[in-house]
Amino acid sequence: MSSSPSPSPSTARGSRLALLVIGLCWLAVLFDGLDMFIYGSVLPHLLETKTFGLTPDQAGDLGSYATFGMLVGALTAGTVADRIGRKKLMVACVTLFSLASGLCAIAGSVEVFGLGRTLAGVGLGGLLPTAISMVSDYAPRGRAAIVIGLLMTAHHAGGILSAYVAKWLIDPVGWRAAFWVCVLPLLFAPVLAKFLPESLSFLVAKGRTEEARALATKYDVELPAAKSGKKTAADRWDALANLFRGGEWIQTLLYWLASFGGLLLVYGVATWLPTLMRAEGYALGDALSFVVVFNLGGIVGMLVAGRAADRFGAPRISALWFALTAAGVFLLSVHMAQTVTMIVVFFTGVFLNSAQTMIYATVSIRSAPQNRATSVGWTSGMGRFGAVFGPWLGGQLLASGNGELGFTAFAIAGLSSMVFIGIAALRSARRGTPRGADQELVSAH
Repeated sequence: MSSSPSPSPSTARGSRLALLVIGLCWLAVLFDGLDMFIYGSVLPHLLETKTFGLTPDQAGDLGSYATFGMLVGALTAGTVADRIGRKKLMVACVTLFSLASGLCAIAGSVEVFGLGRTLAGVGLGGLLPTAISMVSDYAPRGRAAIVIGLLMTAHHAGGILSAYVAKWLIDPVGWRAAFWVCVLPLLFAPVLAKFLPESLSFLVAKGRTEEARALATKYDVELPAAKSGKKTAADRWDALANLFRGGEWIQTLLYWLASFGGLLLVYGVATWLPTLMRAEGYALGDALSFVVVFNLGGIVGMLVAGRAADRFGAPRISALWFALTAAGVFLLSVHMAQTVTMIVVFFTGVFLNSAQTMIYATVSIRSAPQNRATSVGWTSGMGRFGAVFGPWLGGQLLASGNGELGFTAFAIAGLSSMVFIGIAALRSARRGTPRGADQELVSAH
């Protein structure tokens, strides 16, 4: 009777070191989620106390400032990382959104507060794709997809933390204390700088192959393959043009529209959930509890969505998830027993937070290999405009006295994404999946 060999000491040590890298990135994304969700958690208090003379439409604008900053950060992260390295960029992003929260904490006017949220957004938008790249490099062999899913749970854990920070600090200390807590990740930046190794992909791309090989051996992970040639601007524009050649332009626009509605829904609900629940008559503490439950659902959703997609197909799961999200969001406009509402909020979080991820998985699966990165990147980028529009839309509805329509508007966005991704999947299925297109879960929240 034979037994499988035990892992060698070097392999076990390498696995532990890889877990250290993944753990550091998880903490960085936790702080990212805390900073992202903290505005929505303190917003009901800001509006009720008329801080800065804040009106609902101004509050919506402020929410959009952060998501606009995230758009800028996400679009520039790749270029900056290619110049300075992914490790340095992660340290810079954590430093930027921490200092920006300090600016919000000392702000004496809505303009200064808005500047702080915009700068925070740039750091938040740049951190997440960079962290995903880092954990992909250092994930144990064959475990990259599940590691990315686990990394994304940190974002929702940050949302849970933001609700507790607001509940514990607003009444006894004031809303500024919540933003001072968001400055504390600044202390984490030196830890990242000291213990986080550089990205293997960056080292290989820069020709520092021996350094990359030494790290890959130390951490017992695969060394990324060197790319055959440098991609020129003409190559990148040609890859983008391929998304519109022939009948592809219809498919491309359907993906973009689905992503727009999906991120409108994600960031609209993330910004306005506590305020809209207050408008439904719930106490502030209960409204913040809904944020906790919503993000708990998000964690569960991230862990189950990939498995469901592997079994039934990402396009089907994406369309179904958006339909269930729309139903849940619409139900939140109905005042129900609190226990029932908690259950609805939980399942809405399960489906909403992973429905958008399934769009990226669908695009990845249905794209030709040579265009996959461009297709997913631009689908994510176009969706970011929905992320900017969602918080603004909620503010406009509240300002016009139609706050009760907020959940309905967000539900319509979910239905539209269901329709667009469904049509795109049907059209793609008729033509057949491109040869060589394998299933991979791309997370670009």
